[in-house]
Amino acid sequence: MSIVTTSKEEQDAVEPRVGPVPQGEPEFHPYHHPAAGWGAAKSVTRFLMSERALVDGPRAIMKMNHENTGFDCPGCAWPDDTKGLHLDICENGIKHVTWEMTHKRVGREFFAAHTVTELSEWSDYDLEDQGRLTEPMVYDPESDRYVPISWKEAFELVGRTLRELDDPNRASFYTSGRLGNEATFLYQLMARELGTNNLPDCSNMCHEASGRALQASLGTGKGTVDLKDWETADALFIFGVNAASNAPRMLTALAEAYHRGAQIVHVNPLVEAAATRTIVPHDFTDMALFKTTKTSTLNLQPRIGGDMALIRGMAKAILEQSVTDPKALDQEFVDRHTAGFEEYRALCEATEWEEIERQSGLSRDDVLKAARVYEEADRTIVSWCLGLTQHEHGVDTVREIVNLLLLRGNLGREGAGPSPVRGHSNVQGNRTCGIDHRPSDEFLDRLGEVCGIDPPRAHGLDTVDTIKAMHSGDVTVFVGMGGNFALAAPDTPYTYAALRKCELTVQVSTKLNRSHIVHGRQALILPCLGRTEKDHQRKGVQSTSVEDSMSMVHLSLGMKRPASPNLLSEPAIVAGMARAALPDSETPWAWYIEDYDRIRDTMAKALDGFEDFNRRVRLPLGFRIKQPARELVFLTPSGRAEFSSAALPDVVPAEGTLALGTMRSHDQWNTTIYSDNDRYRGIKNLRTLVFMNRADMRERGIEDMGPVDITSTARDGSHRYLKGYLAVPYDIPRGCAAGYMPEMNVLCALGDYSTQSDQPIMKHVNVTISPASPNP
Repeated sequence: MSIVTTSKEEQDAVEPRVGPVPQGEPEFHPYHHPAAGWGAAKSVTRFLMSERALVDGPRAIMKMNHENTGFDCPGCAWPDDTKGLHLDICENGIKHVTWEMTHKRVGREFFAAHTVTELSEWSDYDLEDQGRLTEPMVYDPESDRYVPISWKEAFELVGRTLRELDDPNRASFYTSGRLGNEATFLYQLMARELGTNNLPDCSNMCHEASGRALQASLGTGKGTVDLKDWETADALFIFGVNAASNAPRMLTALAEAYHRGAQIVHVNPLVEAAATRTIVPHDFTDMALFKTTKTSTLNLQPRIGGDMALIRGMAKAILEQSVTDPKALDQEFVDRHTAGFEEYRALCEATEWEEIERQSGLSRDDVLKAARVYEEADRTIVSWCLGLTQHEHGVDTVREIVNLLLLRGNLGREGAGPSPVRGHSNVQGNRTCGIDHRPSDEFLDRLGEVCGIDPPRAHGLDTVDTIKAMHSGDVTVFVGMGGNFALAAPDTPYTYAALRKCELTVQVSTKLNRSHIVHGRQALILPCLGRTEKDHQRKGVQSTSVEDSMSMVHLSLGMKRPASPNLLSEPAIVAGMARAALPDSETPWAWYIEDYDRIRDTMAKALDGFEDFNRRVRLPLGFRIKQPARELVFLTPSGRAEFSSAALPDVVPAEGTLALGTMRSHDQWNTTIYSDNDRYRGIKNLRTLVFMNRADMRERGIEDMGPVDITSTARDGSHRYLKGYLAVPYDIPRGCAAGYMPEMNVLCALGDYSTQSDQPIMKHVNVTISPASPNP
């Protein structure tokens, strides 16, 4: 991929405000309370009151994540409780559901009252806060407004535009992680029947590195553990995860692990609330007694990007210990099931402790503490999230985790293995069911045979390449199934300009967002049912399925009357576009939509692991997709688990610069902002901030909560800017800084992507920060 730049004019055209208008002066007070507990209960109550959902909210809570009779939380992908818990919920999940169930509506009257130019000045919070979309709309350039359009006309506009393309690769079909498995399968089938593998998704920006690393090391793109393994592990290592905000139900697993005496090591540049203590809300006794439980036994704060050096140091310590203690290394497992061990041993021996300390930002003693925890545990799980993947060396780092696990045989047995934490509710299911711009020949062969199509073989465009292709004019049609692509992507000004160059942009959504305002010459808004709503089709109310982070597939059944009678389900919208774009198709699109069991029957034939789909998905808790690596069957070239031998990357910032990582606030889900507060980090009424080490602030003459200017330098030497942000002194390693996405996405150049995973490097942006310059 070539390097691309953003012009100053493009950056100046972007409105940076994302959250609501602050309700007071910015405040920072370090948070010393337990995660979840009464703080979460109060926050949920205030949110339910503000959304006028004191009846619908509790009803939804009693249905959310209930096996076979309820709906799956549209938030994170943490697995449902295996013990039939009746309140398997969390603060952010309740907010996400309530936000979807709002009584507010956005219909033709709203669009008649506001031009797109006017709406472009609104904050992203204000756009979403208008409520649920109620009918399909099309952009009218003469009035600069969205106006109503019938579903038939909307589908015909999509179909005609796609039919008239001189090359199907001039269209790109994006999906976020909220799309159910059935709609996902139909979506990728439509794209491939059209003749393209341009299927970018949110994984391209988040966990692509995890999939590629695990595939190379173990022959599977997924983790191998399940929730029962979390319940039996002796040690849990949690890398780059802010669990209290991004996977709050993990707190239950951490609390239970602490109670049974397991060791819990959190590795993160910031010590997040989830790495301290918690009160689990559904433990009524602990809530009544204000009884807290620790969620860690050790916290380590490496520099941004220093995790790989820490893991290498742990492996080096294990290998050194094995010289005098043969039990430190599971030599039998290594000999029987792995390849490349001697090369890795030599690499660890050649890596000096001084270099491990310099790159990790940790002392040798701290590294050895972590190694001792690992060595003394019989069964260890290593879990991670975007703190490890959104780096140039993300693939190497995840492979280093696998190296560490292999040394002690922590694979293929209960309570042990790799466990990536996926962020969105069905992002893993999307990939399983075919959303992949680099499909294997085996997958395409089977899809073609079962569905009677001739799928294209050339690899398609991922997220970064799609943005570049739209900007250059090589892609002229963009279809987005859920999400908020314009705001989630890197290099915001460049992405905006790319979308505006399209001939047609289509957004399938539940609420108004920035991607409707930043659109192509022609634009459609196609409103869909939410996860909480009943999906009525010809054969009755339908359920859809999702796959969680640990490969469990289960049904989701909406409970609420749809927000509007003019909404269609996501499968129905896909089928409507497909019928219009492929008028001669022999795929029974309309027949599929009558009864989703028919889609699942086809999926059972086309997808490995989905055999007998309709019966198995209706079992209690659904079913788990088989993981060959868990059974020590490795689909790698050698037939063994592969050690990797990558050199440590140099992650030490250059003199005068800082490594900045973007992240979410607590009162936020992906690009959806609930408020300008971040309770667990002690922030109130502020999003335009940067967390800094106090020594770094003093060195630069920056005062506490003082205004600063931030400049990023891309690989090609171009610069991007944010001005007037407030510097918050925080417990973060020297040389590191952090702030919120999506505001800070403008700092990440589109050309700054990992050469290993093609992911934008959102967690390691090279910046300089200085006191704010006076306005001219």
